[in-house]
Amino acid sequence: MPVAVRRLAHAADLPLPTYATAGAAGLDLAAAVTEPLTLQPGGRVLVPTGLQVALPPGFELQIRPRSGLALRHGIVLPNSPGTIDEDYRGEIQVILLNAGDVPFTITRGMRIAQVVLAPVVRLAWQEVAEIMDTGRAGGGFGSTGL
Repeated sequence: MPVAVRRLAHAADLPLPTYATAGAAGLDLAAAVTEPLTLQPGGRVLVPTGLQVALPPGFELQIRPRSGLALRHGIVLPNSPGTIDEDYRGEIQVILLNAGDVPFTITRGMRIAQVVLAPVVRLAWQEVAEIMDTGRAGGGFGSTGL
């Protein structure tokens, strides 16, 4: 599916996001930082990608963590998945959180997250007087076992 993308001046030398393998669902986003940025344990930072997109109607971009960064360094996205709405035209930026126990340095061009193009299904609320019960009923977190 074609998606219009614009590289901003501070990302002119960075590659456009690509799929790492033929079967990959997500494209890797690179950090468009101008100098190394150290993220302390427990710290959060907003990292620019230098990209703007114009998504087709009925689609979103989901911003997701990279599993290697999460496993090896504790670098996660606190709002995962983040959403880029079809009508957003600003720069794509990624919120990173260091859930690890040592500082982590983000460098220019480092792959920091991935994006997945996904269809959006819009709901229409149907207000009712009652909701039919199920076997689970109101059982919430952990109610189905571990």
